[in-house]
Amino acid sequence: MQIRSPNDSEIQAIHRLLCANGWAHRVGDIHDLGRLIAASQRTMVAVVDMEVVGFARAITDGISNGYVSMVVVAEACRRQGIGQALVERLVGYDPHITWMLRAGREGAVEFFAKLGFIASTTAMERQRR
Repeated sequence: MQIRSPNDSEIQAIHRLLCANGWAHRVGDIHDLGRLIAASQRTMVAVVDMEVVGFARAITDGISNGYVSMVVVAEACRRQGIGQALVERLVGYDPHITWMLRAGREGAVEFFAKLGFIASTTAMERQRR
């Protein structure tokens, strides 16, 4: 398995992965996904046998705060450490950055808790309309 920044040539594979795993409504078409990736400070793909099987992205100032926006692993490849490797590479090990995320999908709370995230009582959100 390889965890690295995505290549421009992988945009269609990333789009297929996201659409196949419940994110179609959030990523739009290929053009929208390209804009989404370009606007993210950190993006990672997991590649196994030259196939994109995972994707993660985050927005951060790199100093104080960060937001994990998306962690997606192909269903057939889950429970193999791919999601964990994506998150660890994405957020890094800087102890001065507070990372936030929304854990609304099934199993997300348990998954992120294993990676050191805790439920917050101080976060607020303004939902999209």
